[in-house]
Order: sequence, then structure tokens, then C-alpha cells
Amino acid sequence: MAKVAAELKYSAEHEWIAADGSGPSVVGVSAVAAEALGDIVYVDLPEVGSTVTAGETCGEIESTKSVSDLYSPVTGEVTEINDDVVGDPAVINNDPYGAGWLFKVTVTEEGPLLSAQEYAEANGGEL
Repeated sequence: MAKVAAELKYSAEHEWIAADGSGPSVVGVSAVAAEALGDIVYVDLPEVGSTVTAGETCGEIESTKSVSDLYSPVTGEVTEINDDVVGDPAVINNDPYGAGWLFKVTVTEEGPLLSAQEYAEANGGEL
């Protein structure tokens, strides 16, 4: 069973967001999604300075099994992307809640988000 990080919020599309209020929020994909995708081989992330909109696609994640859209859990401006993940997408499989983060965003509005408990219950994850 895939791990769900208790301190994060989640979108129904399997993205997580870490927001502590001290600066840009960090966005990534859940371990549930990473396991379902299999070996991730390519990521297409939004450009720094671009605006992402909650619930809309902002990139792609490609694995040996399929290509999946990446959805933004929030609306705001992208301030940073994780170049390490672009260079080695397998980092997402190995550490989806740490080194496998995708991008940072200055949030202007949250989309509909789930608590870790709600996400785990809906997707068979484990807190």
C-alpha cells in the first residue's frame, strides 16, 4: 500500500501541496500516483514565471506504462521547478514527497483539496 504523507494536502488528481505560509508552496505527485505510473521516464513541468490554474493541466508525466497529465492543485505563479527531476525523473518514484517535488508556486487561490486522511481513504493509501 502506498504511503500518504499526513502533513500534506492532496488534489483528486493525485498531486500534493505543502504550504507552510513562509513562502512559495511546493507541489508534487503522490506515492499512490507514482506506484500506479510505474517507472517514470520523463516530466514536462510548467515554466518559471508562468501562471498555473487550480484543476487545469500544467504539464505531463510519462512512464514506461503511460502518459498522464499533471494538474495544478492551486492557482498562482510558478517560482521554481525541480531541475533534478527533469534530469532524472526516477527520483519521483524513489522519493515522491522529498527530492521528487515538481515545482514551487506562489499561491493566490487553492483548488478543492483533500486532507491526507480523505485522500488515503479514496485511493487506498496508507498514512
